Order: sequence, then structure tokens, then C-alpha cells
Amino acid sequence: MARILADIPDEDIDKLDALAARSKRSRAAAIREAVKLYLVQHADNNDWIARWAGLWADRDDIPDGVEYQQAMREERRPYEDV
Repeated sequence: MARILADIPDEDIDKLDALAARSKRSRAAAIREAVKLYLVQHADNNDWIARWAGLWADRDDIPDGVEYQQAMREERRPYEDV
């Protein structure tokens, strides 16, 4: 683990210390978490696709999209009748 030196305004340090104290963590732990969240939010990759693909695959209460689409089309009148 590397150490860094960063200038942070006193007002932000006070707020950071208050948040860290409420969650019973150190200032360093709060800063590490903030950096991790920042990196996740600003990542330029598509990992979210892999994480969320197939999320509802095992659900029985959600109908199949193709079956729904075919049922909707069957309810329409043929174009010759229009």
C-alpha cells in the first residue's frame, strides 16, 4: 500500500472526521473508501454488463419477451382486413 500526501481544505477534513467517527472508522479508512467509490464511478469499461447480464434469468414471475411479443401480434387483425 502506498502513502500519499494531499492538501484537503480544513472544512472537508472536519466533515470527513465527523463521518468517520459516526461509522467508527479511521480517517484513512474513510478516504480509502472514497477513492474506491470514485474509481468505480469513473471507470471506462463495461464490467456492469457482465455483472448484470442474466439478472432475471431465473425469475418465474417475468414472462418471456418473445412470447409476449408474439401474443401481442396474434391479437392484431390481419393487414388484409384493414
